[in-house]
Amino acid sequence: MKTIASTVLVLMFVALAGIAQEQAPVAPQVPFRIVGTMSQLMVDIIYPTSNDIFYIVRQPPSNDAEWEAIQRSALTLAESANLLVMPGRARDQDKWIADARLLLDAGNLAFKAARAKDYDAIVALNEQLVTSCTTCHQDYRPNYRRRR
Repeated sequence: MKTIASTVLVLMFVALAGIAQEQAPVAPQVPFRIVGTMSQLMVDIIYPTSNDIFYIVRQPPSNDAEWEAIQRSALTLAESANLLVMPGRARDQDKWIADARLLLDAGNLAFKAARAKDYDAIVALNEQLVTSCTTCHQDYRPNYRRRR
């Protein structure tokens, strides 16, 4: 009797494990390709979106459409940090990753503030964003001059 019960339990366990494996989502293996250069990322994505955050004081958003534009810029800025750490772009696994994380954190906070339409919070993030940019530029573009 014990043998039959043990056999049934083992078979049930094996069957349940097989069902669980079948239902486990499989992440598709989509290869990525680098399209733009580092300079293009900076000039065409990171500079314009960071400027939208930096210079929000020049023309504060006054309606939903303008707030949505700030949200898009903040989200693009945050996600651009992920582009910087892709294999083939990351210069190293230490400072580069840490510097990109500073950009991701600042962009993420700006995105959350923009979603909340919190103008003061975005203005308060300026120094954090400046720090993320200048830290990376000091590490990887030592001849870069900070412009204001």
